[in-house]
Order: sequence, then structure tokens, then C-alpha cells
Amino acid sequence: MISNVRTRKLGTVSRAVAFSLVAIFLLAIGGASLASAQQAPAATANPQPASNRAQPEPINFDDHDGWTQIFDGKTLNGWDGSPDVWHVEDGAIVGESSAQHPSGTTNIIWHGGEPANFRLRLEMKLEGAGANGGVQYRSNIVPPKIRPIPADAAPDVKQRMEQAQALALKRGKWNMSGYQMDFDFGNRYTGQLYEQGTPRGIIAWRGQVVATGPGKKPTLLSTLGGPDELKAFIKPGDWNQVEIVADGNTLVHIVNGHVMSVLVDTDPQFSAARGSIALEIEGGGTLKISHRNIWLKPLP
Repeated sequence: MISNVRTRKLGTVSRAVAFSLVAIFLLAIGGASLASAQQAPAATANPQPASNRAQPEPINFDDHDGWTQIFDGKTLNGWDGSPDVWHVEDGAIVGESSAQHPSGTTNIIWHGGEPANFRLRLEMKLEGAGANGGVQYRSNIVPPKIRPIPADAAPDVKQRMEQAQALALKRGKWNMSGYQMDFDFGNRYTGQLYEQGTPRGIIAWRGQVVATGPGKKPTLLSTLGGPDELKAFIKPGDWNQVEIVADGNTLVHIVNGHVMSVLVDTDPQFSAARGSIALEIEGGGTLKISHRNIWLKPLP
């Protein structure tokens, strides 16, 4: 998560190219259809022979054929996070923070493996104006970076930084670095691809298809729609269906059936082939982030 990021003005390719690019990728892995695709007609008692012009099956977020449920809805078995931040409530993994009991930036980590190529589905709900979360994937546990306090810091600034330092050390065993599907209550960043704990930061903003390469800055390949246009599909304070597709160097973020960002990451310095999955919480004030119906499907 970051704030106060200066955006760069980027040129765009035609939207038609963007939808074609993402559609080809998703169809190749048997993924969800784009939100703009027409739904296939309902099956009949006497189905017609297959056609090479038939529409794909409609989006079915509840299709779990070949998927594994990695949260049982009742306990935190297989998950590890600070017990004063995370608990199970109404079938969801819930993280909470307040001024009296701040969470800082921390994660609850799934210890069922380090997936390489996969599809991950879950539902997320953020409550509280300062709520800031996301899903870490292909990530690693790393020591927290402690920011030094400037000698001339004002007393209130010094107090806040001392609190942040103490929380970072207290939650150090759950600190992570790696890819993140960003999600914030204000939906400024929701859906983008942010890299936690590295100099790259935000790599693919919402509405972008971006490529990276060795020794080069990220390059915009195309656009999926305007950030505000895609923001309209996100439900503030309500449950949102989230899917992450990680297949080789291609990473796709989908929210409520709409592709939010795509990254083709071939930068050998930073790209990750596998790693841990985790859920993040941070932000100021009183907030609550809930996650339910978490399913994982390996890809070849």
C-alpha cells in the first residue's frame, strides 16, 4: 500500500487491442470471460453440436470444480497472523484495527504451500474510511524496514513514527514482500498491481496492461478502461468477488467479473515464479477487513 503517488502520463493503445489481449490469455487458461462478453444461452434438453463460433460459458464464481478451499470458514487452521488482529467471524477471516489497538501494516499468511501458477478466488469487504488491504501472492516473509526518525521531527510526528516502529517490530514475523492485489475503502488503488516492499511500488495501475523487462522501466501495452470507469464496478462497504490469475509471467486481477489490471513481468531482478499467499491489513482509524470463500486452483 502506498499513498501520495505521483502518476505518470502514459500513452494508450486502442481499447480493442486491450480486450483482445486479455481475452486471449483468459481463454487460453480456461479463465473467466471478460465482463463485456455476452453470456452464453442456457443449455437445452437437446444441445446443438459444438460450434467454433460459440460464446464461452458465463462467469460462474461459485464453480469450484478442480478448486481447493484453503479457509474452512470456522477456524484459522493453516493460517498464521497476529492473534490480536485476526479472528474468524461469521465465516470470514477478519482483521481489525483502531486507534486504541492499531494493527500497523501486517498480514495473515496461508501456510499450505507456495503456489506457482494458479487461480485464486475470494470475497472481500472493507469497512472504515481508512481501511487498506489486499492479497499478497508469490510473496516472501522478510524483515521489516524500520524508518529512522528525523532529528528535527515535531513531537507529534516523532510519536507516530515511534508507534509505527514498535508495531513493525512487534508484527515482524508476518512482514511480506511481493506481488499484491491492492484493495482500499476509497477505491483509489483497488485492483491495481502493487509490489510490497520493493522499489517498484505500483507497477500496473487500475485499467492498465503493463510489461516489464530487464533494465527497463515498466511499459504500458494497452488500457482496459479508465480508472473511474472500472471503479464503478467496485462495491464500497460490501462484498466484492476477487480473482487473481498467475500463469507464468502473466498476472491478472479481476474484481466483480471485470479485469482491473494485467502485468507481464519479465524483469529477472524482481519477477517471482512462486511464493506465499497472505491477506493484508493497514490504515488509520477504526477499520475492519473481511475475507471469505477462499479457493485455490492450480494451473499447469
